[in-house]
Amino acid sequence: MSKIYNEIDTWEDGTAKNITFIVTKDCQLACKYCYLVGKNSQERMSWDIAKAAIDYILDQEFTEKSVIWDFIGGEPFLEIDLIDRICDYLKIEMYRRNHHWFNSYRFSFSTNGINYHTAKVQQFIKKNREHLSIGITIDGTETKHNLNRIYRYSVDGKEHGSYLDVLKNIPLWLKQFPNAGTKVTISSADIPYISESVLHLYSLGIHEVNINVVFENVWQDGDEIIFEEELMKLADAIIERGFYQEYACSFFVEDIGKPLDCRLQNQNWCGAGRMLSIDAAGYFYPCTRFAQYSLRDKKAWIIGNVHDGIDKNKLRSFLTLDRCTQSTQECIDCEVAEGCAWCQGENYDAADTPTIYQRAISTCKMHKARVRANNYYWNKLYRKLELEGEREEYEKNKRKSNDVIC
Repeated sequence: MSKIYNEIDTWEDGTAKNITFIVTKDCQLACKYCYLVGKNSQERMSWDIAKAAIDYILDQEFTEKSVIWDFIGGEPFLEIDLIDRICDYLKIEMYRRNHHWFNSYRFSFSTNGINYHTAKVQQFIKKNREHLSIGITIDGTETKHNLNRIYRYSVDGKEHGSYLDVLKNIPLWLKQFPNAGTKVTISSADIPYISESVLHLYSLGIHEVNINVVFENVWQDGDEIIFEEELMKLADAIIERGFYQEYACSFFVEDIGKPLDCRLQNQNWCGAGRMLSIDAAGYFYPCTRFAQYSLRDKKAWIIGNVHDGIDKNKLRSFLTLDRCTQSTQECIDCEVAEGCAWCQGENYDAADTPTIYQRAISTCKMHKARVRANNYYWNKLYRKLELEGEREEYEKNKRKSNDVIC
């Protein structure tokens, strides 16, 4: 029977402590769907702030056995000199302190890929290769990618897409990280390009396409219909061409679209509060989405700073978060609740009051459309595999019969 490609497991099963350095709020791009509404070229992390953050964090008794040191922007590789210095200091200090994280850490990056090929970035990769996770964001076909991922400047008064500048670095990236996946974002305008874009990414040699719709309320009436049609078209292509044997798309997952019981399955979707994020001013946040440059309407949710440490009282609200404390009764009783994602920062930003206990539901119809397409995908795939199994058995018996006749 044909095999189904299994996606690579999350490092340490997702139990590692995630600590994020917002090294810059600058970026070469002005992506239309970007949740970072306050990007700028002025707020850049200094070495003094970075060092103070590291010293404070390594002095704490975090119980997680592993750590992911995450670097974001803007575009993190714009600050490669600072990042290199931070990573060197982290390795030295974890070793010097005999810290339990020294034997289990990762440096993680999500980059727009534009300056991936530059000498300094490549030197950094070579030095830290065994402890690196790097994802380059490429949204699909040139049309899909350039619809949103455009440069800040225009050319002859027209938008200038970044596709070609990213594409040229994909072969190098895949050579260095052959199992790496890309992250694709879907907003209202680019729904019609989903199917062809995922197939295009497969053709580039990217085996894992992690894809999601934006959490912000950008959806138009009828978007869910086109969304479902595109996913079903993609499902047909993946199954009929046998791509399921070597490629994965995160839209198609077996264990979604079922009801959930608050007594048994009540965990919070988001890791806000268990994560830690530090910005250029040295402020701590429960997640990057609670920093001011990520928020449209609310004030930043600061939980401390590198000089005074973390104020645990400002984290208490996050400790009691679960699915049912923040969901409407309709969400709690939903028959397809499993797999319906949310972002704690977007919940906070979209709420009527400054609370994290009001769940945003703007993606509800998109989730339901995804579930319908997901059911279509798995039903069709298993029917095919079942028929192939019957065919294999028939051919096997036929060969046995021929052997007897001979």
